[in-house]
Amino acid sequence: MNAPFRPAGADASALPVLKVLIAAPRGFCAGVDRAIEIVERALEKYGAPVYVRHEIVHNRYVVDGLKAQGAIFVEELDEVPDNAPVVFSAHGVPKSVPAEADRRQLLYVDATCPLVSKVHRQAERQIEKGQHIVFIGHAGHPEVIGTMGQVPGGMITLVETIEDVASLGFGPDTPLSFLTQTTLSVDDTRDIVAALQARYPHIVAPRAEDICYATSNRQAAVKKIAPASDLVLVIGAPNSSNSLRLVEVAERLGTSARLIQRSSEIEPEWLDGIGTLGLTAGASAPETLVREVIARLSQWRQIEEEPVIVTEEQMTFKLPRQLAN
Repeated sequence: MNAPFRPAGADASALPVLKVLIAAPRGFCAGVDRAIEIVERALEKYGAPVYVRHEIVHNRYVVDGLKAQGAIFVEELDEVPDNAPVVFSAHGVPKSVPAEADRRQLLYVDATCPLVSKVHRQAERQIEKGQHIVFIGHAGHPEVIGTMGQVPGGMITLVETIEDVASLGFGPDTPLSFLTQTTLSVDDTRDIVAALQARYPHIVAPRAEDICYATSNRQAAVKKIAPASDLVLVIGAPNSSNSLRLVEVAERLGTSARLIQRSSEIEPEWLDGIGTLGLTAGASAPETLVREVIARLSQWRQIEEEPVIVTEEQMTFKLPRQLAN
């Protein structure tokens, strides 16, 4: 039986209660905040249009909002006219991209998340030491393409699973190191790293954890709300790695989970038999979409919100010097 729809003006107290556990932290991280501000400041400084190579962050609502301000999103630099400003996305780009921009004398601003840039610098240092890099990540993701494009192709190998580790053919004396994509599952990555270290005990680990603070914190928050929830909703895009991992985290704890981009995707029958719902948002999803979901749920249920706070985030990143003033 479907949850009752609440007619306009209906008394909310007459509706059945839905407890909503709202994860914190959730939504925008410092790298996403910075990337969006970079595009907005570039529009203010240079005027529209400003071109952006790839989605600045993986969220259609954000991208559409920037388009409305005059941003034009393209896949490659050959779509950018001469003399037009261009912004590189938060996921990072291969070295060939700024090299092409320099060759064409394009005005560009790099919005790569500083935590991704940190991984890029580590890759360069490992190559300088003569180490072959084993990179843990998801094939085809822009961050993976960007990081693997920092070093010569023959010096980095991508692994996605423990099975990939088992198929590696490096000899026992091959100098190896590893790095990871910043938006992976903390648990999956831990298992893959353990498999790598078991097979190659001499492999060199990065100085610090590559998985970013925001990814780790959002996964920790889902681990807190999922066991107490009958259903978890994750607001995020289907091409957002960190959002997909949040769904996986909930499901591994035995809780059904759904990835949604907007509240309009929610069907009333999803609430059948649901007394407690967990709600979170990936690092590219703005808080306005969380409130939009709450508003839609309130059409069918009397909502009791309960924040579940795992930690407070205070991280901020400086803007590129071209836009700092």
